[in-house]
Amino acid sequence: MKKIKVLHLITDLGKGGAERFLIDLCKQMLTRRDVKFKIAVLYDNNLYKSDTEALPIEILNYSTFEILRVNKCEKFTELLDSFRPDIIHAHRFLGEFITSYDLRGCVSYVCHGHDNMIQFRPLTWSDLFKKQRLLHVFEKGYLIFRKYLTYKTHFISNSPHTDSFYKKVLPLFTKTSVNMIPYGFDYEKFYNPEPKKLPKESEELIIINIGSFQTKKNQVFILEIAKELLTLKVKFRIHLLGDGENKKLVEEKVQQYGLQKNVFLHGNVDNVEDWLKWSHIYIHTAVYEPFGLVFLEAMASGLPCIALDGKGNKILVENGRNGFLIKEQDATLFVNKIVFFIQNESTYSEMSEYSKTYSSAYSI
Repeated sequence: MKKIKVLHLITDLGKGGAERFLIDLCKQMLTRRDVKFKIAVLYDNNLYKSDTEALPIEILNYSTFEILRVNKCEKFTELLDSFRPDIIHAHRFLGEFITSYDLRGCVSYVCHGHDNMIQFRPLTWSDLFKKQRLLHVFEKGYLIFRKYLTYKTHFISNSPHTDSFYKKVLPLFTKTSVNMIPYGFDYEKFYNPEPKKLPKESEELIIINIGSFQTKKNQVFILEIAKELLTLKVKFRIHLLGDGENKKLVEEKVQQYGLQKNVFLHGNVDNVEDWLKWSHIYIHTAVYEPFGLVFLEAMASGLPCIALDGKGNKILVENGRNGFLIKEQDATLFVNKIVFFIQNESTYSEMSEYSKTYSSAYSI
């Protein structure tokens, strides 16, 4: 049997939805007799050591692109020569960009954006004064003229929102090559067979949020929700899992607002599935979410989700069935839904069970 050879390219294996999706996808590929694959990472940063022990990973040691020099990656070329892939599946922009360093006519190319890649956005008047945005325009043009005009590339979007984005910003001749394929995930890993029950009156409601501490993830707003819960004398704890540039800011706000007994930051953890199974409600306040893999993981654990409308995540949240999607950044609206669950235990149980059923459709 001739095996199809797939080379996955990704920036690194840091914490994130794209990285988790790729790992789950590759674990599933291990069960296929007709596929052989490798993962090539541009940078040596693997925060999923235990999950990737069985996966073949190559480190490319990518050096940043510079306009005034010849850009090449010798390890990438060596990998192409030795592995001879039939398909190169690029994840995130840098993975896609490095494919242009060594293009081969015998390869089928796939670009998996995972979000609305800023490098593909059209230039605006205000961008003319931003060095980074001008570089993005150059990078997009470089890909179009070096790769897309000659080598057909298939683009994968993961939600109607990202699908609309790629069909809007990519060259006209590529738009028939854009296809929407939602994420899959390791359902069995997160599935909780035990019925979810709300805490007794003397116990604390456990609310959880998972995500990198970036501005778009908006964890600071969760503290506004926590303050509102305190005024209503709700017994609760909020656990924030993840790391990133805004973590220190959130820690400072926790101190400033006097929330040390209610809000806890744990950094990156390996056993996310256990944290979800211990919790009662998943909350997500990102202002932009291209898909929201973590919603499916939470739902499989039996957690209804309360989320801000981040555009791409609206594909996952069915209002009143597996959670609530809130249009405005208003802490009172979030708190009202949390209190609704507390006061309607039978509805909470129904939504919890439906969440498990709903998320099973996205099994990898």
